[in-house]
Amino acid sequence: MARRREGRLVPLEVDILETGIELQAEGDEFYGFALAKRIAERADAAALTAHGTLYKALARMADAGMLESRWEDSAAAEAEGRPRRRLYRVTGVGEVALRTELAARRAETATAPKAAFA
Repeated sequence: MARRREGRLVPLEVDILETGIELQAEGDEFYGFALAKRIAERADAAALTAHGTLYKALARMADAGMLESRWEDSAAAEAEGRPRRRLYRVTGVGEVALRTELAARRAETATAPKAAFA
């Protein structure tokens, strides 16, 4: 995982927030496997090395208030013959963190010296 800079998001967190917002627009809440699958499909996404990395990031982001999470109703899982899912939503804090990070990245790109081509 990339080294964290104070007050900044690492690439996986950006991927989680961007993809989570997309999934929410399609449905309400999202769960880890659907998130991992969508991130893996995105050509511009940072590589997920393991699902454990994703779930640790989800927990860290929930602790930071960027995500809300809850366990789905057990009856829904039983009806589909599968384990319960932890469902997530990107919060307002998460949306602000994403906008702030993307703005910081744009500013860094704008002020970065241009490489000379020979």
